[in-house]
Amino acid sequence: MEKETTVALIVEGFTDDALESVEAIKANSDCGVVILSIGDPGALVQAMDSRTYLFAVAPGAGWGDCANTLLAKIKSTYVVIMDPSTRFIGDAITPVVAELEKGEYVAVGWRGGLINVDDEWRSVDDKGDGEVDVLFSYFMALNREAVLETGGFNLRALYYRNADIEFSLKVRQAGGRILQMELPLEQGRHHGYHDADPDYREAQSKKNYDRILERFRGKSAILSPRR
Repeated sequence: MEKETTVALIVEGFTDDALESVEAIKANSDCGVVILSIGDPGALVQAMDSRTYLFAVAPGAGWGDCANTLLAKIKSTYVVIMDPSTRFIGDAITPVVAELEKGEYVAVGWRGGLINVDDEWRSVDDKGDGEVDVLFSYFMALNREAVLETGGFNLRALYYRNADIEFSLKVRQAGGRILQMELPLEQGRHHGYHDADPDYREAQSKKNYDRILERFRGKSAILSPRR
């Protein structure tokens, strides 16, 4: 992938909706697009062109492993990990690249917040634009080399939920700064949450968050300034 910036999506089913998200990216930017389909890519084959790549892996692949594969294989300077439920309604690439190019932040995204230390690190408060502790994987633009140096996402994260929080705190622990900013994006139905098996969703979410508490809770020095 020769583009300076590439948007990477991990898709598991609901490929018609994912295709709409891919088309919205391409209509509002000139970045590259890489789609990793867990299982049958279905309608996504229609998206393939000179700047859109698609590959499929076997069902059951873990989310963290897939995200790391994308970071390793895509050679762009900046890689955006984006959930297929997120839709471009304008150019969301130019503003995040402008921030990343300043070198002050290694990750810039749309939604995130500050760890609520009064809640024993068990929740995240959205404080709007500014430096944050964590970003959510709805849309997170990354300085690829910088985040690879931190080790990337946890391979034990089979499910996406809370894996983004764990990753963000890992970046901050390594000295990386993270920025949240408003972007021309909207969210459609989040199939990864609403259409997942509830027992699996809650069990895997808990496993991911338990790792966060075990590794990071109490290490307030890694957090961004409170606001």
